[in-house]
Amino acid sequence: MNPEQFQAALLEKGIELTEQQMKQYEMYLNTLVEWNEKMNLTAITEKEEVYLKHFYDSISAAFHFDFSQSTAICDVGAGAGFPSIPLKIAFPDLNVTIVDSLNKRITFLDHLANKLELENVQFIHDRAETFGKNPNYREQYDLVMARAVARLSVLSELCLPLAKVGGNFIAMKGGQAEEEVQAGKKAISALGGKLTNVYSFLLPVEESERNILVIEKVKPTPKKYPRKPGTPNKSPIE
Repeated sequence: MNPEQFQAALLEKGIELTEQQMKQYEMYLNTLVEWNEKMNLTAITEKEEVYLKHFYDSISAAFHFDFSQSTAICDVGAGAGFPSIPLKIAFPDLNVTIVDSLNKRITFLDHLANKLELENVQFIHDRAETFGKNPNYREQYDLVMARAVARLSVLSELCLPLAKVGGNFIAMKGGQAEEEVQAGKKAISALGGKLTNVYSFLLPVEESERNILVIEKVKPTPKKYPRKPGTPNKSPIE
């Protein structure tokens, strides 16, 4: 997917990008490739692959969820900024917080945000488990997002504590979504969530399966969650 195809594909979905936004995506690509030579940010660096598998794929959440409001988003384990930075470029009014456990990724994101002149973005170096216990952040976000970070039973414990009651958690998944939903039902419920929608589609060009899981936060998360760093991964709620 080249930049022109990317722009046209989004326009088909009702998302119109300006020349300035297209320049930001181009700058994002160049910065990602440049920094990737010094540190491992992504295995995907070919231009057409980045536009499809990182930019388009990240924005696909907006085909099923309204990002046009000035929503407060927390992106957990965003790595090189996916999905929240491509969404932020497309929807400049979003207020984005990224939490990541690796400081060098935070350094990259700081540099990227300055280069792209992004406003209302903050990057926090922390483990999701300790971040979710912090009263300044716990249950403060309209929307919490994660893309390919961990299986759903683990991811729910990292993300749902951050969503405010009435807010949502979106998990962006590949082809194993159905199995993960079955295995993660107990965790979602225990953490105050309720699965409201699963949107399945094929990524253009390569036609690999994608699933967007929308989980509403229906009640507060019990205080004992999230557990200590590493625990959710070692012994998921099942």
